Amino acid sequence: MTDYPPTLPPLLIHLLKGVLYREQMPNRWQELLQQESQVRDYLSVIGLELDLDDAEGYAYLRQREAGENEELPRLVSRRPLSYAVSLLCVLLRKRLLEADAGDGELRTMITRAEIIDRVRTFLPESSNEAKIEEQIDTHIRKVVDMGFLRELSGQKDTYEIRRVLKAFVDAEWLADFNVRLEEYRSHALD
Repeated sequence: MTDYPPTLPPLLIHLLKGVLYREQMPNRWQELLQQESQVRDYLSVIGLELDLDDAEGYAYLRQREAGENEELPRLVSRRPLSYAVSLLCVLLRKRLLEADAGDGELRTMITRAEIIDRVRTFLPESSNEAKIEEQIDTHIRKVVDMGFLRELSGQKDTYEIRRVLKAFVDAEWLADFNVRLEEYRSHALD
């Protein structure tokens, strides 16, 4: 059996369960930086890759693309996102871009009211505002569950947009979706 530091198993388990944020777990983050090569070696055996962004302060796992003569079953099944959840992710990603271009703050906050205003632009007119807001709240909860938004404790209806969203909604995906957004916007106005 290979010798490994006692901190490696808890670190791997944390990564297998989800995103590791430097700000939330600075000690575990340091362990990751110190044991990065061991983490990568272990994960490669099971077909996973470590995506570590030290500048943004997050790390997560993704499935390695299968090689030419390699067939790996998916460890985590893919589930397509609904239009509304995809739309919300794109709008949140755009908000991150605005924040990066503007004040350059490390943390980007957004309120429920701002989210509703941004999403409403892409929805058809409706007389039932309560129903629309309830649907948007459902989408917000889904994005929170995905780890792209975090509700701030002590500040009701205020969220932090998690920077890991940048890794999932990259510039190419954003550009493709922008074309579709304009189509949806014109369709919603018809």
